[in-house]
Amino acid sequence: MINNKVAPFLKSGLMGFVLSLLILSCGTNKFQREIGQVSAFSEAINAGAKPMALSAAMMPAAMDEFLPLAIQEAAKYGVEVKRESNFLETDLFPKSATENKEVLILYQGTTLNAYNEIKADKADLIAKDQYDRAARFDISRRLGRLLGYQPSYVNELLNKNTNFKSLTDFGIQATNVFLYYKDLPKATNFYQNTLGLELLGEYDNASMFKIANESMLILVDEAKGMHSAEEEKSVAIAFLTRDLPNWYAHLQAKDVEIKYTYKPKEGGPHDGFVAIDPEGYLLEFETFKTHKENEPFSTLLNQNEEVKTSVIYNENQLGFHGSITWLYHQDLLKIQNFYEDVLGLSLVADQGWTKIYKGSRTGFIGLVDERRGMRDYADEKAVNMSFVLKDVEGWFAYVKSTETMPLRNQTLSSGPDDKYKAFVAFGPELYFYEFDQFMPHKENVRVMEFLK
Repeated sequence: MINNKVAPFLKSGLMGFVLSLLILSCGTNKFQREIGQVSAFSEAINAGAKPMALSAAMMPAAMDEFLPLAIQEAAKYGVEVKRESNFLETDLFPKSATENKEVLILYQGTTLNAYNEIKADKADLIAKDQYDRAARFDISRRLGRLLGYQPSYVNELLNKNTNFKSLTDFGIQATNVFLYYKDLPKATNFYQNTLGLELLGEYDNASMFKIANESMLILVDEAKGMHSAEEEKSVAIAFLTRDLPNWYAHLQAKDVEIKYTYKPKEGGPHDGFVAIDPEGYLLEFETFKTHKENEPFSTLLNQNEEVKTSVIYNENQLGFHGSITWLYHQDLLKIQNFYEDVLGLSLVADQGWTKIYKGSRTGFIGLVDERRGMRDYADEKAVNMSFVLKDVEGWFAYVKSTETMPLRNQTLSSGPDDKYKAFVAFGPELYFYEFDQFMPHKENVRVMEFLK
């Protein structure tokens, strides 16, 4: 990931690039800003924060004057300069940014070869009449990665210059996960009374719970849901808390089955234990500590309020400040691309075999290499990953028109009495992704208040 200290001048450099034709001034200030950008970018390249960078775009006559100054400045950081009169046109920048102009490519080592490869691949796609929307976006993303842009910033640029959208453009109000049960009343009692979660609402087939602000959990009667409780449970829910000892003691006192016991480790990135709910779902109670593995994740978590449950133990009212839905996959890179390029979520922690993405302020999704996780991958699984949106109709229309994800049904569904609008699409490796919008209804009073 790009160092946060470098990010400000990355954006300033892009602004200079897009400004296109320079308004040249006279005297000692000529090219002052542009040389400053070359200096900043060269330092970032030499520090390993950017693989490659671009100068501002100029008319050839201006570039004749600017080139010797840029070469001299870049050399201070061991960075080379390539004058480019036919810059690779992608959807990252408007065509006018470089049309009839030149740029300088700043790089070290063999990075220029990667740029030339992208350029050749684009030419080959065009020659084969295969440069369609997906190919255009792929070429753009490859160039964006070479320039050191975060996936979210690439999405922002594509949004400006094309019809591209990601899930985040439609207003994520909360993350949610659907779990499926044979005995819904028993499961509801466990989450409401043993875990003390606030019950946001009940339908005839489901119970909705609040874990933390912007983080939900819905229990579903398997007889009326999309999955059977007999399917593999390729999911685990992490409840993030600042009071592991009391949660552990409370669950032991309630005779809740424990799969992995609480064994805190000094200096480790996190502590926790794993319990098992009434029908076999794994519940991880976890605290993330200040550790290089958790940056900037721990900073985000520290800002979250501990939402109290109804559980009181040792005179302490226990609570949670977030949740992680752990999903188990065979091809992590493929899933990462889906989360970054389609859903538009930001990676907040990279633990090697797990990748944690921010869905909402308190709701996170953890992608796990199933070879090392607590669960195995399965084609059929008793879980729906879900997001509650402000504009589910807009997201549905976009997904359908662009074929962004395969749809389970070709129409947007409305619940009984128009309690909600929803649709389900298929993500990679056969996880169901459900997108919901709750509507004003007497049975939705609490959930509507929660979503404000």
